[in-house]
Amino acid sequence: MHYQSTRGHDLPQHFSDILLGGLAPDGGLYLPAEYPQLTAEELESWRELSYADLAFAVLSKFADDIPAADLQDITRRTYTGEVYSNGRAGDDASLITPLRTLGEEGGTELQLLGLSNGPTLAFKDMAMQLLGNLFEYTLAKSGDELNILGATSGDTGSAAEHAMRGKTGIRVIMLSPHGRMSSFQRAQMFSLQDDNIVNLAVEGNFDDCQDIVKAVSKDAPFKALHAVGTVNSINWARVVAQVVYYVHGWLLATDGPGQKVSFSVPSGNFGNVCAGHIARSMGLPIDQLVVATNENDVLDEFFRTGVYRPRSAAETHHTSSPSMDISKASNFERFLYDLVGQDATRLGELFRSLDEEGGFDLSGTPEFERISEFGFVSGRSTHADRVATIRDVHERYGVTIDPHTADGVTVARRHLREGVPMLVLETALPAKFAEIVREALGEEPERPEAFEGIEGLEQRFEIVPADVDRIKAIIAQHTGR
Repeated sequence: MHYQSTRGHDLPQHFSDILLGGLAPDGGLYLPAEYPQLTAEELESWRELSYADLAFAVLSKFADDIPAADLQDITRRTYTGEVYSNGRAGDDASLITPLRTLGEEGGTELQLLGLSNGPTLAFKDMAMQLLGNLFEYTLAKSGDELNILGATSGDTGSAAEHAMRGKTGIRVIMLSPHGRMSSFQRAQMFSLQDDNIVNLAVEGNFDDCQDIVKAVSKDAPFKALHAVGTVNSINWARVVAQVVYYVHGWLLATDGPGQKVSFSVPSGNFGNVCAGHIARSMGLPIDQLVVATNENDVLDEFFRTGVYRPRSAAETHHTSSPSMDISKASNFERFLYDLVGQDATRLGELFRSLDEEGGFDLSGTPEFERISEFGFVSGRSTHADRVATIRDVHERYGVTIDPHTADGVTVARRHLREGVPMLVLETALPAKFAEIVREALGEEPERPEAFEGIEGLEQRFEIVPADVDRIKAIIAQHTGR
């Protein structure tokens, strides 16, 4: 399989060639030249596979340059019940992403797809653990080193650091918005004392952190000199790894070929729901992809009106679902590229409007009409909504959910279709966001024993300004180049 850039360049590269990078050389994002297709027969043959072997089957379609035996060994070492057991007990742990039916609503089943069994109790572990093993495998073959520069609104950073800690030839330099994560999220990251982990708390919001990562990635000479790579969802391998749990969720929710399901996805940086878009484009029978935002509703505004208007740092709300406090979704470019028929010239026009006018408007265009063809709908959730939903789900079904998942449930309920199961992607365990759970339920969320007292551990981090040159200097200091 060959890859291309969303900026219009064909790139004669394979999966391994783009694995360690982030942006394409022209500043675009990588996509395959064409999406591999899933047949009904193939999907049915996968029903009895373990999650690890399902991951191998899906990834084989994108990583055909990695020997099959090596790729299968990597997926089997990654997706084990031992690694994915936090907060779960019993047989469900062996499923890696268990499916739980909450109940019947609107003439259909409302279900939770559990994605928070990993080491940091968040869905980011599903892809990041795989990336850690893929990176180590690739670097061992080449003898090279990799300096991962990442940006996080909370969960990506801890998942990346826990996946990469102690890995040979890998250093992680992670940017996070100072003072904008939950105390649990901060502790998960900043308490790590490994020599290959560097935490930088940026005086700004997540978008500032993400802009710095993109600016460094666009500086090709600097990136090459210091062997800079990324694990943010601009990394194609991360998106592909997330495609797997859409397939797994469909297999768990259906019992025959062609049956459709819908997915509600709490959305900030668009990487998670972008994986659903790719799965649907591959032929997975998905009815609706529900984009659930919080008060930072740039994506909801676009899918409802066709107007895309990213907010400034000052306009970005600090909410009780902080991992979604994002106004410039970097993965949105991948969907836009497909929406405009993979016309890089047209996409360039939209980005010029974005740069010069602060946004663009597709309302009344054929492109806006095509949004429904891709199955996208959306909605916005507020603090009051998520408190009410956490309380309702707990009282009605005896299940405690985190605030981001609550946003997903809130918006999912507005788009239920009779007879079409609605799977809400659970993004994290509620223990990571205890404050809002206490507000909703008047009690502490259950916390896995291994995480008791984590906030009291010694924390190591540096507060830095939102300045590209300052971050480059820190990278150079750590690489010694």
